[in-house]
Amino acid sequence: MSEINAAPRALDGVKVVDFSRVVAGPICTMILADLGAEVIKIEDPNGGDDTRSYPPQNHVGESASFLGLNRNKQGIVLDLAKPEAREIARGLIRRADVLMENFSAGVMRKFGLHWEEASRLNERLIYCAVSAYGRSGPHADRAGFDPITQAESGFMSLNGHPEMPPVRTAVPMIDVTSGMSAAHAILAALYARERLGKGQYVEVALFDDAMQMTMMYGMQYLVSGTVPQRFGNAPSLVQPNGPYQAKDGPFFLVAVNDRLYGKLVRDVLDRPDLLTDPRFANNTIRGANRAALDEALNAEFAKAPRAAWIRRMRAAGVPAGEIRTVAEAFASQEARDRGIRLDIPHTTAGTVPQVRSPLHLSLTPVRPPAGPPVLGEHTAQVLERELGIDRVGLRALQEAGVFGKVKVAG
Repeated sequence: MSEINAAPRALDGVKVVDFSRVVAGPICTMILADLGAEVIKIEDPNGGDDTRSYPPQNHVGESASFLGLNRNKQGIVLDLAKPEAREIARGLIRRADVLMENFSAGVMRKFGLHWEEASRLNERLIYCAVSAYGRSGPHADRAGFDPITQAESGFMSLNGHPEMPPVRTAVPMIDVTSGMSAAHAILAALYARERLGKGQYVEVALFDDAMQMTMMYGMQYLVSGTVPQRFGNAPSLVQPNGPYQAKDGPFFLVAVNDRLYGKLVRDVLDRPDLLTDPRFANNTIRGANRAALDEALNAEFAKAPRAAWIRRMRAAGVPAGEIRTVAEAFASQEARDRGIRLDIPHTTAGTVPQVRSPLHLSLTPVRPPAGPPVLGEHTAQVLERELGIDRVGLRALQEAGVFGKVKVAG
């Protein structure tokens, strides 16, 4: 066994019962699984997690979305409309450290699996709920999705070019950051449990997270009363900052302070006059004269290929990089050197591609990734291991419809 496979994981021994689906919840539980937690993903047997059906899919019908959000998890199926399934869920909750759910309001209460009941079953349980507007208050019953909260929070108003309508991010960024926030909160609650001896209720709302994601621009409004406007690829806070055009292609340049601007015009471009020009004397003045500065810079950049400029900028310590497609990014030297793309084992496909976890811990490395479960893949072994349900019991539950049409018993 390799050293990394034998190493302890940060969350060894932590058991997560995961009722979540789509993006925010699965992102959270995938982070916990990468860190070593045992994540038991519970899905409806009638199709499972919605992302299973998203396009595109590989040759065995596994969707890219599901594969990208559910590695290192064990998957079981339960039809929670059946009382026997709800009893199984309660049994798993009794043994769990963490429960994750992102159902619509009232669903977990309908099944008798809400916080008050779950905490009665297990006082050490950390119960995490992710929703659009929180589980209490006047907006708790509203349906909501990532692009809606991007729109309502003002986050979307910051994206795009000023002459065009607001643009949502292609990646469902608020789902992603809400999942990350949920993981942070769960880790904090696990740490607090060591001192307090009991679990707690944890909640993350997409709307709250979207408001937080307005970041310095939200604070700009609160401090000054000025409503931030869209600025495309060139925010006004620092200049030069944005896409520029070399002789053979575009690249992105960020000179975040006067020192870096000096290196750019003096050491890279050999244009010290752009340093002494009063129109470009400091960041604030350069922002007011951005069009003139960009014209001067692009005139210089047009004289040589992109690769040559990037080499010179890197040698001078000026941050710059090619503007790449996703395909170009995966083929890049950086991605190869960092080992970003992996091929990991999968039950039906043999192997599936995966993006490596960005987390690096020296003493407790992340778990070597395994492919996401096929629908109901681990039902029999999880129920036998956790609840002592043998093959006879599984067959009885199968006949009662607990697993739907997914065959789990021999």
